[in-house]
Order: sequence, then structure tokens, then C-alpha cells
Amino acid sequence: MRAVIARSGSVEIMNMEEPNVEANYVLVETVYSAISPGTEMMLKDIQSTEPIFLGYSAMGQVREVGEGITHVKKGDRVACYGSPFVRHAELLKVPMHLVVPLPQQVDAQEAAHVGLGAIATHALRQADLRFGESVLVVGLGILGQMVCQIAEASANIVIGMDRVAERAEKLTASGTQLVYTNEEDMMHNLPHITGGAGVDAVILCVGGGNSEMIDKALSWIRDRGKIVIVGDVSMTFNRELMFQKEAQILISRAGGPGRYLKDYEMKGIDYPIGLVRWTEGRNMAEYIRLLAERKLSIAPLISHILPLERIGEAYDLYRNAPQHVLGVVVRYGDSQRDS
Repeated sequence: MRAVIARSGSVEIMNMEEPNVEANYVLVETVYSAISPGTEMMLKDIQSTEPIFLGYSAMGQVREVGEGITHVKKGDRVACYGSPFVRHAELLKVPMHLVVPLPQQVDAQEAAHVGLGAIATHALRQADLRFGESVLVVGLGILGQMVCQIAEASANIVIGMDRVAERAEKLTASGTQLVYTNEEDMMHNLPHITGGAGVDAVILCVGGGNSEMIDKALSWIRDRGKIVIVGDVSMTFNRELMFQKEAQILISRAGGPGRYLKDYEMKGIDYPIGLVRWTEGRNMAEYIRLLAERKLSIAPLISHILPLERIGEAYDLYRNAPQHVLGVVVRYGDSQRDS
């Protein structure tokens, strides 16, 4: 089978042996995988001669199930998430908790973004917003767009900000009314939106290691507000600003509890729901539920569909023309026409 790797700053397609199914695992034939530009561009740029597998979010059809698998069967459509199990590859061997079944009405390309959907969901859970509370999302790439849509579905007051006008327009088209491309305009309107108190939470979905971003966010939140870091943000901030508001600065780790833990992911040992309500697997299922109920619309965010052979073009687009690319889906076989 073919899989995508980064090596010495370049993207390659290499041939690998097909995996064999085992207990608590599902073998999935990939139909679509979704690119996560923040993580994958960072991995691609690592100057190493050792191969680095790219990708962590996909959907496909079950080829075979191992012992202990009861929630999906051969032939089912499924979404799956989590490296090193999920990657841009033709065949995936995925642990049971990282595979969720797809209702018939869920679009395959939207389902392929399940990993990003789980990450966006977990970021909002870290913010711990209540009905009617406000959130400012900074950075409206594919992940920031998802955070905004999920917050809208949760009846929060959503403010989006990105310097790239095309991204702001996408969010406006999805139904969010408070969208800004200029920081000064946002700050001018923030007192009116929040009654002068500041937002309940800021979620930072930006990259580039901006060293001023946390201090700015501290000035935008209310007393005892929260800042949730999702992107690549420099972890430096003014202690006095944080002290004045008794603010919380939080990191959002991937898709939720269970991520990177061998007992949960590899051994299939679940957390009791009474102790851990939202694991990464449950966050994945929640994203799929929102798609099934048409409370999210991800398809308009997909700007390019590329066959596996042309995946390298996607990373060139993200680097050279970010204003023209948002979501990129990789297709396998004859699933879809290129676009």
C-alpha cells in the first residue's frame, strides 16, 4: 500500500506492507483523508532524513474487524482519527476507540475531518462555556472555522477574527455575524458586544509563535475569563495582566482525554462515562452527530480535492497561497473528481 511521508522538508509517497488486523483493531480502506495544515506543515518542515508520516484524520470502509470489535462490522462506513494509526495511507489499522460509524446521511468528505472536529470540540470543552456566554476565536483556518460553528450550535455568542479576508468571508457565509479582519475594529466593538465586561473566553487557533498574542487575549477577556491555546502560540505573557483578572490560561491537547494513552488507544480500555464524560472517541462521535443533524456545514470549507498522487500540491498551496486554500481532502481510488 501507499502512504505519505515527509523527509528532509519534502513530501514523498512510499510503498509499505499492508497491516494485519488484530484484537481491538479495525482495518479500514481509506476513501478520503483530510489535511491538518498546522500540524502537517510543521512536520513537513522538520529537516530529518527519517520518514515522518503525515495525517491523522480520515474516513473509509471497514475491510476487517479484530476480536472484541462490536460497534462496526465489515463493509461499514467509518471515520477515524489519531496518529500513528491514522495517516494519509491507502489502508489503516485503527484501535477501536478511534473508529466511529457513519450514519448514511453524513457526507464522506465532511466525515474525513473527524480529527479536526474532535480537536475543535475539545478546545471548546476546555473553555467550559455555558449557554449564552461569549467566545472570541482568533485564527479562522479550517480548525478555527469548526470551533466557531460548534460554538454557534451551542448557542454561544461567537466572534471570529482573521487578517485573511477570504477566511473571514467563509465564516460570515456560515452564519456568524461578528467577524473581523482588523484587530482595531474588533476592539472598538467588543465593549458593545460584551456590555463592557470582555469575552468569557478567547480560543487561539493561530500559528507562527506570536509572542504578543496571550497578552492581547488577556486584555480581551472578562475578569476570571479563560484563554485556550490550540495553535502554535508562544507561551510568554505578562504576569500582572493575568493576576489582575485572575485569568486561566489553558492548553487544549488534541481530541480529548485518552489521546496518547496506551491503555485507552491501544488496549481498548475505556474511561467510565461517569468519570470522564467526553473522551476523544466520544468527541469524535459528537462531531459526527452534529454533521448528521446538519448543525455543521464543513463542505463549503473544502477548497480542494486532490488524488493521493498530487498531495504534495496541497502543502505548496498552504505555503504559497493561504488565502486561496482552506480545507484540502485527499481522495483514494475513484471516489471523486479532482477540484
